[in-house]
Amino acid sequence: MADIPDSIKDAKALLSEQGFATSNIWYHGTSSALADSIKEHGLKRSGDKEIKAAAKKTMATIGNSYTESIEPVFLTQSKELAYYWAEQTVRNRSVRIEGSEQAVVFSATLPEALNAKVKPDVGAASLLLVKEGENFMAYLASIYQAHGFGIPEIDLMKADRLEYLNKLGMAYLDSDIDVAHLDIVTS
Repeated sequence: MADIPDSIKDAKALLSEQGFATSNIWYHGTSSALADSIKEHGLKRSGDKEIKAAAKKTMATIGNSYTESIEPVFLTQSKELAYYWAEQTVRNRSVRIEGSEQAVVFSATLPEALNAKVKPDVGAASLLLVKEGENFMAYLASIYQAHGFGIPEIDLMKADRLEYLNKLGMAYLDSDIDVAHLDIVTS
């Protein structure tokens, strides 16, 4: 993983023994290739149409059908965590789509009614059982340790829903986020 820009290092201000603090400001990490569309249309559920199209084409090539699912908008309360996921998006896109892409983080300042709909992403438990999730947990542990906290311990199968949000910084919103609520943090 590349060095994290100092401008997005926010764990020191957010992290405590209880995990990451939350507010009405959330972050979403993505690829620079999607930034212009997000600036124009906002954050859309299942928004990376190029990756969906590439997956559909791959499945058709090998003779399988592909059913597109509608995924929520994934969020985190930390710019540092959003940057991690932005880098993963860039890496995943580079496998299927040529081009030079960079990690980009957007902030979403949500009005009270929309903020109340943000949920802990307990579905992340399955992600954390694979290599990509192990890499995230190692990254997360390094953040906790850099700020004088022990490695977050979480039993993925028995954890309280809020542990996914507070300890892991994993949340989602099952609604689109209008461009009026968004600002680009990195570009």
